[in-house]
Formats: sequence, structure tokens, C-alpha cells
Amino acid sequence: MASADAPCYTLVYEDNSETPTTQDLRNALQKGSDEVKLDTLRKIIVATINGNPQPQLLMPIIQYVMPSRNKQLKKLLHFYWEVCPKYDDNGKLKQEMILVVNAIRNDLQHPNEYIRGATLRFLQKISKDAELLEPLIPICRSCLEHRHSYVRKNAVFAVYSIYREFEHLIPDAPELIQTFLAAESDATCKRNAFVFLAHCAMPKAVEYILQVFDQIPSMDEHLQMSIIEVIRLDCKQETAHKARYILLISELLNASSHAVKYEAAATLTSLTQNPAAVKAAASCYINLVQKESDNNVKLIVLDRIDALRAKHGHVLDPLIMDILQVLSSADIEVRRKAIGIVLSLVSSRNVEEVVLFLKKQLQKTQDQEFEKAPEYRQLLIQSIHVCAVKFSEVAASVVHALMDFLGDSNNPSALDVVAFVREVVEKFPQLRQTICQKLIQTMPEIKSGKVYRGVLWILGEYAEHVQDIQEVFRQLRKVLGEIPILASEQRLLEEASAEEGEEKGEQVKTETSKPKVLADGTYATETAFTSVSSARLEAVKAASKPPLRALILGGDFYTGSVLASALTKLVLRYSELSTEKKKCNALKAEAMLIMASIIRVGQSKFVTVPIDEDSSERIMNCIQTLSELDTQPAVHEIFLKNTKAAYSKMVAAQEKKAAEKRESEKAKAAIVQCDDLLTFRQFSKKTVDDVIDDSEDVSRATGSGEVTEDFISNLNRISQLTGFSDPIYAEAYVKVHGFDILLDVLLVNQTADTLQNLCLDFATLGDLKLVERPSIYTIAPHSFQSIKATIKVSSTETGVIFGSILWEGPGLAEQCVILNDIHIDIMDYIKPAYCTEQQFRSMWTEFEWENRVNVTTTISDPREYLHHVMKATNMSCLTPEGALSGDCDFLSANMYARSLFGEDALANLSVERTEEGTITGHVRIRSKTQGIALSLGDRITMAQKDNKPPV
Repeated sequence: MASADAPCYTLVYEDNSETPTTQDLRNALQKGSDEVKLDTLRKIIVATINGNPQPQLLMPIIQYVMPSRNKQLKKLLHFYWEVCPKYDDNGKLKQEMILVVNAIRNDLQHPNEYIRGATLRFLQKISKDAELLEPLIPICRSCLEHRHSYVRKNAVFAVYSIYREFEHLIPDAPELIQTFLAAESDATCKRNAFVFLAHCAMPKAVEYILQVFDQIPSMDEHLQMSIIEVIRLDCKQETAHKARYILLISELLNASSHAVKYEAAATLTSLTQNPAAVKAAASCYINLVQKESDNNVKLIVLDRIDALRAKHGHVLDPLIMDILQVLSSADIEVRRKAIGIVLSLVSSRNVEEVVLFLKKQLQKTQDQEFEKAPEYRQLLIQSIHVCAVKFSEVAASVVHALMDFLGDSNNPSALDVVAFVREVVEKFPQLRQTICQKLIQTMPEIKSGKVYRGVLWILGEYAEHVQDIQEVFRQLRKVLGEIPILASEQRLLEEASAEEGEEKGEQVKTETSKPKVLADGTYATETAFTSVSSARLEAVKAASKPPLRALILGGDFYTGSVLASALTKLVLRYSELSTEKKKCNALKAEAMLIMASIIRVGQSKFVTVPIDEDSSERIMNCIQTLSELDTQPAVHEIFLKNTKAAYSKMVAAQEKKAAEKRESEKAKAAIVQCDDLLTFRQFSKKTVDDVIDDSEDVSRATGSGEVTEDFISNLNRISQLTGFSDPIYAEAYVKVHGFDILLDVLLVNQTADTLQNLCLDFATLGDLKLVERPSIYTIAPHSFQSIKATIKVSSTETGVIFGSILWEGPGLAEQCVILNDIHIDIMDYIKPAYCTEQQFRSMWTEFEWENRVNVTTTISDPREYLHHVMKATNMSCLTPEGALSGDCDFLSANMYARSLFGEDALANLSVERTEEGTITGHVRIRSKTQGIALSLGDRITMAQKDNKPPV
């Protein structure tokens, strides 16, 4: 039973610190009530599983427990017969087991169908003990004719388990089950019988399908699922029935069960690549997404649609509007995936319909009751942006509709609109004037400083007509209010003071005072005049202001500096376009007055925070440029041409990258040339549609479907658990399979003694869980033993596996060796990923766990250090290559990765090269959970000790 083929028991766990003696257990079995016997038998089962079988209790259990009619005791007895030692030291069946077999025989003939059925299920678990099963075969066969379906369905699987292990015990089982299936009426029994034929007699299963071909669409869903599986397996080989199978699967696309529909659609696309069949399967998937309530199922089905789209995009084009109906789902992830599929299917033929639908959805998000409206609105705006930039014919129809959302209180949506308008205005010169006019009209509705900065930049660059420039100035007067700002705010304060004085009359002159304790502990006198004046100042600040004026008074001087730059560009362009010197001077004076006013108010008591040095210097540069309007043509070129050229270059780089991506996708789906090598599916990696054929594919046998590892990398995963001088030498090969860790432990007995009852006991620290306890072993002198243990992983956190080896040495003395710890490398669970800058910033703000690692390295090149950290942490660099190019002593880059468990890991690298040639700085890591932030920080620290990451 200690071999690799030992059965997996039904585990019953009980935490009991007191271990009763064998005599106590015997007395409880002999004299106790049914409840006491239940408790005692449970303790015996746990002790047996934990390596203390107590064979001397077998006879008392047979004598005192087996005769009981209590159903719970009978159920627990089945667990005990499953784990108890059935063979003596010579490998022969114990004499007592004859009594057990007789009891099982009686239960198989019991008048109660529950006991019969439960006993038949128990037989499936001991199907490897031929001596126990042989006397029970005739009764198992007779149970196939029992009146109750519960007995019959378990009898079928009992026969299946016995036939699979010992075919000679029931040699006519396929014919027996075939006859049973023909006469059976219960759906579950028919399904079990069909599963038997599918696994043990495939030709008879195919024969049954052909016999009941017309009735299959009306059968039970479980039987339909089994039939689909048989069709899939049969079509792997040469079959003459493929055409009939395709017809049947097509009918099952209209089945009532969602599971049958999904399997039928997946099977249909693997049987044929006919466009009509692919379209029918895609329609079935879309119907499933619309009708299924589980969001996880929707995401899985959408993945299947996306897989079909990648291979048969032109076939799915007519279904694009049906896919858009999926947007009625409330889950944002489902909507995001559906829109991603739609955007990949958009073409010049259907882009207008798609954009019209998206615009209607955008209007619906204005409703306050619409679920997750801000996030969905942002997704729709980004989708329309993609469509409009890709297909110029719809840009004009959507740009004005989207600009209505510039005043949106949801800042990310408004920012997406600004980014869209900026790109459209650059790519489509014919739309510039109308877009600028619309932006000018929208300015009073804008609330966000970021949106204002985007709009002011667009107007500064693309307002190219005299009338537009004059209109911008008119609108700026409205959104700024009275200029100069400081003088008007001071006047408001004085007016408020005067009005208050008139209301109070002469009382305002009376001065009341009270003592006040200062920070240093001294006393001062506070007059009513000071408190009243500060209250008036707060009231003036809180008064309703025009939007841009409110932003400046609120301390947003970065927006003020962008305004100064936009005004400078407008004045410079006006001076080039207009010949009227007087108007040009008036605009210049007004612009300089606005700039000076921003600086003055930034240094006054009316603002929340004083103006920063950078903004002040930038505004002063703009004032200086306007004051020397005719003397610095180089500066004019910087303002009027260079900034626009930089943005044009950025857009061109984005287009080039998108074009390269499209070209690479086309290269993958290129037309097959006549002299290309032939590809045999069985000898190549699986395609998307072949993923479902995962049982006996030749690619698995040949290893082409799996990633092979070289010998050296395998050696690097070996951990030494004990010392070379210990009685037992142990080492473990650690293999990561997705969410499982497989430990293959090699034990070497280095003594001249036989080690009996050897147990390898593991324990874990972190989000690791041991699946099963290793068995008990006996190792001969100087021999080897290989033991496998599986550990489940539930999160990306550095886990530790530790344990010990216990055995009985000479004279039955217990001996023990403590094992070295095994540290699980989280890099097996972290993969490079990509996200947008907005998503990165949003997550950076949201995540609460941060780990800051100081840079200590011998690497002298910042770029080289960046690649070193990326390699050590499996993170991808989000900062564009263009921003990192060039020779500079400073480097700042953002990195991102995702774990197998869906956790996000963010990192920011900021380093500087000093005069000595060394690098200083830090890496900041942020994540939603503490474990991943600490683990990645430890990984970077370890990688810095030498110039290559630890293996």
C-alpha cells in the first residue's frame, strides 16, 4: 500500500490532543452506544490514516460494529474498510476479511436501496483488491436489474471500476452494459452506461449514437454531454460518420442546456472550418453570453469568441452588432472584453453602425441610475477614440458629440476626450477650425485643471485664424473674471467690509479683546477686528467664481503657466496674421496683464497655497517673450513650431508602432505558399480550436505541446534538505505547475540498517497548503526512495516549506532529522504585463502597500541597471523607448507585472549617476497586498548583491 499506486483515501480529519489506548478503543467498541461507537471508529480511521493502523482492532470492529443497523455507522465502516490493513506480512488476505466480504455481500442484497447504492459506491474505491471483489461479482451484476435507479446507476459504475482494473472478472461487461443501455429508461443510468461504453468499448458507443441519432436532441443534458465527448474522440481517428456528427452537433447548438450549447459550439469548430459552421458556433456563443447570468462564464465564452475572431475574423464581421448587445451586461469586465472583440472586428463596412451604437450607449451613461456609469463612459470614449482615429470618415461625426463630455465631473472621462480631440485635431486639418470653435464654447463648462490644460494647449497650437484668436480672448475674459485678479479680489473684500460696517453702524468701532496663548506659551491680545477680517477673507474666497479663476485661486498655478504659454502662442500668431498694429498691441498688453495678475495673486493672501517657483519662472519667461516681441525670432519658432512638431512626432511614433503590430499579425495569418512545408496537427503544437482535444493528443506524447527544460535548469531547482553526514541524505527537486508545487524528494539511506516506518513530514509557512500526507516507507540499507508531495499555492507571497524525517532505527528507537527550509521563488508566478499610463497612475494612487529599496550596485549605466531590475523581477517597462533614449545621468522609469492570481505589481525606478560613476537612487514597489510588495523588494535586494538575479 506504500507504493506509488496507493489509492487516495477519503480523508477524515479530527483534532484530538488525547490519544486513547488500544484497550480503551476496544472497550468503547464493545460496550458503547451507537454514538460512542461512531466517535471511536472515527478516531481509529484518523489514526490509521496517520500511520498507526492498530490491526488488533480489526476483529472487535467486525464483532461489535459490523452487525449494527445504524446507517451512519455503516457509512463510516466503508471508510474503515477502505484504509484498514487487509493483508498480512506475507501479502496474503487476512482471514478476518472473509467476514468483511460476507457483510458487504449482505449489504449488496439489503432491501434498503440507499444501503445497496452506498455499498456499490464503496466497491469503486476498493476496485484494486481482486480477492475482495471476486465473490461479489454475481451480486453486482444482479444489481443492474434492481427496481430503483439509485442502485442501478451505482451498479454501472461499480462494474466499470472492476472491469477497468480486472477485465477477467467480468469479461462480458461491454455486452452486458450495452444490453442494459438498450432497456434502460432512467436518464442518469443511461448516461453512466454510455460513459462505460465510451471508455471501454468505443465502437459500441458509436453504434448506440447511430441507433438513437434522431432522439439525441431531446435527451437529458448529461447524456448529450457524454455523446459530444464521444463524437470528439471518434473524430480524432478516421471515421465515416463525420458528416452525420456535424449535422447532430449543429442541432445541439439549439439545446436547452447552456453547457451542451457551449460544448457543441466548441466541438463544431474543431470538426469543421466551414464558414457557415463557424458563424453558427459564434452565434451560439453570443447567445450564451447574453443569456448566462454568471459573469465568469461570460468571460470564458467571450474568450472563445475572441479565439474564433483571431482565426475567422471575416466570418464574424456580420455578427458585430450582435456582439455589441453584450454591453447590456452590468459587469464592467464583460463589457471591456466585448468591446475589445468589437474593436478588432471593426472595418470600413461597419464602423458607422458601431460608432452610432457606442454613441447611444454614451448618452445612456448620463443617467444617474446607470450602473458604474463613470467607468463605462470612459471605456466608451476610449473605444470611439480608437474607431475615429482608425477610420477618418467617422471622426467628424463623433468629435463634436464627445466634446460635450469635456465638462464631465468624472475627470478620467474628460481627460480621454481631450486626448481624443488633440489627436483628431492633429491628424485631420480640415476639422481644426470647427473643433477649435466648439472648444471655445465649451470652456465655461470645464471644471478640471487637467482638462483646462489640454484645451488651452490645443487652442494655443491650432487656433490659426484671426477670428478664432479673438474669440479665445473673449472667452478667457469670461472664465477668468475681472482682471487684475488681485485688485478685484481686494475690492470685493473692502466692499464686504463696508457693507458689514453699514449694517453694524457705529458698533464696529468698539473693540473687544481677549487673551490668546501663542505657540511659545506667551500671551497675546486678539481683537475682534482681526477675527472679523479673516472671516470676511474666507467669505470672499468661498464666493462663486468663474471656473478658471477658481482654479488659480485654489492654487493650480501649473494651469496658470499653461494659460500663459497658450496666450503667448496666440499673440505671436496674431502678430503674424494681422497687420493692425493697434489690435496686436492691445492683445499683447491684455495677455501680459493676465500673466502678471496670476503671479501677483499667487503671492497674495487670497490663494490657498503660494505660487511655486517653476510656474512663476515659466510665466515670467512668457512675459519677457511678449515684451521683446520683435527681437527674438528663435523664441517665436520654439513657441509656434517646435511644440507642435514634438506632438506630431509622438503621434507618428504611435502610428508606426500600431502599423508594426498589424504587420506582425498579418504575418502570422499570411497566405500559405505552394512551396511551404506541410503541417500535421498531431506533430505540432495545438491550435486554439484544438485545445478542447486534451485527452490523447499525439502532441502530448511527442512532447511538442509542452515546454521542455534543459538539464542545467533542472539542476538549479534542486534543494539539498539534509547534510552529507546525516543517516539519511535528502534532496528535493522543486517543480512549479501553475497553482501547484510538486516536490520530488530523493531519500538515500546512508546506514547499514533497515529504516522502518519512515515518514517524511512537511509543514508550510505562508499561503501554501499541503495536499496530502506522504505514506510510510521502509528503506533497505544503502538504498534509495523517491517520494512526491504536492502543495497548493493561493497567493503571490514568498512561502517556506520545512519539515523533518522520522523513522524507527535499531531497537525500535525513534530517530529524527530536521530538513533545511525550501523557499518558494515568487518569480514563477509573476509575468510581465502592460497597462496604460492612466491605469498605472490610478493603481499607484489606489494601492496602499509600498516597499522602497535603495539602489546599491556596481553597475554604472542607469539603462543597464533598469534592464537588470526588469530581468530580476519579471517586470515590463511602461516608459516608452523614446523617453529613455539618449545619454543622461538621470533615469526614471515605470514598470508593471501581473501574477497568476490576478494581482498587480507596480514599480518606479529613479536613479542618478554621480560624479564618481556610481548609481544612487531607489526603486519603489507598490501592490494591493503586502506579500507581493515585500517579496519583490527582497528579490531586488538579492539581485543587487551580484550583477545577475538569483536563479
